[in-house]
Parts: sequence; C-alpha cells; structure tokens
Amino acid sequence: MQPISYARHQFPPEIIRHAVWLYLRFTLSYRDVEELLAERGLDVSYETIRRWVDKFGSAYARNLRRLRPRAADTWHLDEMVVSIRGRHMYLWRAVDSEGEILDMLVQPRRDKAAALRLMRKLLKKQGFAPKVLVTDKLRSYGAAGRELRLSAHHEQGLRQNNRAETSHQVVRRRERKMQRFKSSGSAQRFLASHAAVHNTFNLERHLISRPTLRLFRAAAAQQWQTATAAA
Repeated sequence: MQPISYARHQFPPEIIRHAVWLYLRFTLSYRDVEELLAERGLDVSYETIRRWVDKFGSAYARNLRRLRPRAADTWHLDEMVVSIRGRHMYLWRAVDSEGEILDMLVQPRRDKAAALRLMRKLLKKQGFAPKVLVTDKLRSYGAAGRELRLSAHHEQGLRQNNRAETSHQVVRRRERKMQRFKSSGSAQRFLASHAAVHNTFNLERHLISRPTLRLFRAAAAQQWQTATAAA
C-alpha cells in the first residue's frame, strides 16, 4: 500500500478525500461537488476539485485495487462505442461473474488486434487465465484467444453476456454527465479511477439483507480510508 502525500495543499486530507470520493462515487459534476461542499461551509472551487481528482484519483484507484480480493475465473468481455471529439472509439471492458470491473481499454478499432491488447492486459494484471470466457459473437475474441492459446471454455451470445452488457450503464451515465469524454487518454484515466471506486462500493444492495449491507458498507468505507491514508 502506497501512502498518499497531501503536502503543500491548503485543505486538509479529509476534505480532499471526501471531494474526490463524491465525484468518483456518484454521478456528479465538479460544480455539483462544489455546491455540496459549499452547503457544509467549505469554499472550494470546481477547478480545485478537478485538480484533486486528476492528481489523487489514480493513486487512490491503485491502492483500492490492491485491497480487492482475487477476481472470479469467469470473465465477460464486451465493447461499446464512445464518441470522443466527434470520432467513434471503442471502449473494451471486462467484468467477472460477480460484476467486478477487471479492466477497460479505449481503442480506435473493433478487431483482433484490439481484442488481443485487452486480453494481454487482463492476463498480466490479473495474474491468471480464466476458466470461462463469455463474449458476444464478434469473431475477434475467438481469434485472439486462439493466438494466446487460452484453454478457457468460450461461450458466445448476447443473452450469455448480459453481465457485461449491463455493466456499460454506469459508463453511459457518466459519459452523459461529463458531456462526452474529451480525449481517449482522459477517458482511460477517469474510467480506471471510477472503476476502482465502483468495485469497492458496489454492494449489490438488492440481493442482501439490511444488516449485511451495513457490514459491507463499513468494510468498503474502511478500504477507502486505508487506500487514501496520508503518508
């Protein structure tokens, strides 16, 4: 775990952590977060909040990922179109059978090379190969899997891949709130940070009891405190 340095900042770490958490956890704009802080008597401009998210978001996400348990061995892969500066790009995403976002990659094409890049990144980051790979009927997935010599059982079809399809909804909401992504690099950085926070606080609340939900919330809050602790 890498401690976070808050040196040379006017506001204390608690306020910085809370502002970044609000922006990454909920579908809010920088101005929304500014107003929420102002309601508590904190005079922070939305530009300051944006700089905090840019500076600390990736460091928080890196620490949060280190606290997550090992992913499930069933991976769902899918791609969606995003518009960046008027150009259609493809956001390739992978989630496991529990809904954990494993990784994502913004790429200009929807072909075998793009599928290969995503799969190689996944294998390196997760440290193990899946037992089951679930995708839509895009042939690039099968070609990439054969080149990597994956032994995973490959399931195809829209219905089988509902887990990945529904996982796009949270990205669509953020894309609309941000009035589209400004560049592929900024989209990649934001979505990586957003995914780590989403994984930590996505508690599947409709599937569990209230007492269990309270326990999960407390555990998620503790992970956040650990990941964002000051040096």
